[in-house]
This record gives sequence, structure tokens and C-alpha cells, in this order.
Amino acid sequence: MTELILSGACGQMGRAVAALAAAREDCHVAAGIDRRPFSGAPFPIYPSPEQYDGPNGVLVDFSHPDLCQGLLALARERRLPAVICTTGLREEQIGAIHEAASEIPIFFSANMSLGVNLLRELCKRAAQVLGGEYDIEIIERHHNQKLDAPSGTALMLADALAGELFPAPQYVYDRHSRRMKRPKNEIGIHSVRGGTIVGEHEVLFCGEDEVITLSHSASSKRVFAAGALRAAVFLQDRAPGLYDMGDLV
Repeated sequence: MTELILSGACGQMGRAVAALAAAREDCHVAAGIDRRPFSGAPFPIYPSPEQYDGPNGVLVDFSHPDLCQGLLALARERRLPAVICTTGLREEQIGAIHEAASEIPIFFSANMSLGVNLLRELCKRAAQVLGGEYDIEIIERHHNQKLDAPSGTALMLADALAGELFPAPQYVYDRHSRRMKRPKNEIGIHSVRGGTIVGEHEVLFCGEDEVITLSHSASSKRVFAAGALRAAVFLQDRAPGLYDMGDLV
């Protein structure tokens, strides 16, 4: 049985993780961390990582970038495996995650959906086959409450594509200020925010007289919760190091 410490336990993703965990036999939420705890939770909830004195387990984080430092400090002090699912992290925070992975096992991915990470592998293969002959554009769509743009998943896909292209392409986010033809050596990344869209990602490979489209659409946050639980069970008892969905695909 994998015991879980759920950071962001009272948010939408935290509640989705807790609900799925309650229906599984291989994991259990032992405690939560949330600065806005709600009454009636089936496990104790602590207001911050610094105040956490509950049981050990695998830390699963669906909270806010502001908690990153405190969560990493808690994980390193307690030697807790950690699944980091929060998006919108700054470069220095990502660097701190990589540093902590030298001491504890950390599972870090911009998207916890198994399908999205399969899309990432398919994009890499398409880039290998099509090379620099096709223009590549990424379109991501999310709900109107999402804070960061472009999404971490869009950047993850762009990085996967860029790793297969030479020379390395430039990322372009804002075309309206550029009065010029589209050069070959770039990847356009476009964000849409509206309604309750859970998450959609579309990668276009635009060539002469044809367009190849690879896409993924999530209709529920449950797909991300399921991926996080899969990662937590996988991470238990692993050696220190940095893991991602590529280890599960």
C-alpha cells in the first residue's frame, strides 16, 4: 500500500486525486497539505509544508508554485519520494527540483496524462521523419481560470520537437507584432483560454499541399489524477533520481 501526502488537497485536482485513490486498493491518502483546508476531509490537512508533522509517504503536489521550496525542503528532510504535478514553475524552481533529485526520488512531468506523453513520443518520431521540411505549430486550449500561458504541456511538446531538429528552432508566441514571412526555423505556440476546457493540445506539421495533425483532448481532470497515482505507486521505493512519464510510457 502506497501512503500519499497530497499537497493542494482541497483544490479541484487534489479532490480528484483523493476520490480516485479511495477507489483503489494499492494507494491511500494519509494526509493533505492546503492553506485553505475544508472541514469533513477523510484525512488530516495541514496548512503548510512547514507545519506538516503527519505520517511519511509519497508526496503528490497539485498546489501552487509558491509552495515549491517548502515542499522540497519537507521531502528532503523526511526523505520522501515526491511527484511534482504543479505547473507554471520558474526556472530556478525547476533547478531546485533537479538538485533535490540527487537526494530523493522525484517524478516530474508537465502533464500527468499517459496519452499526452504518448503524444510527446509521437511528435518526436514525426520530427525525425519530417525534419525541417514542415512548419510546426502548437495550439493549446484550456479553461479561463488557468494562470500560465503557454501551458507547461505545450512547452514540453515544443522541447521534445526541438530535441529532434537541427539547428534548434526558435519559439514564437506573438506573431501580431512581427511584419515578416514565417521563417523555417521556428515553432509557433498559441494559447486559447475559455470556458471550462480541461485541456487540448494540437501539433500541426504543415508541408507543401498537406498537413499532418497530432492531438490530444482531455475531457476530465481524472486523467491527470490517474496519472499522478500511477506515478506515486511507481515512485515508492525507487532510488534517488529524476523520473518522468517517459518511464511509464
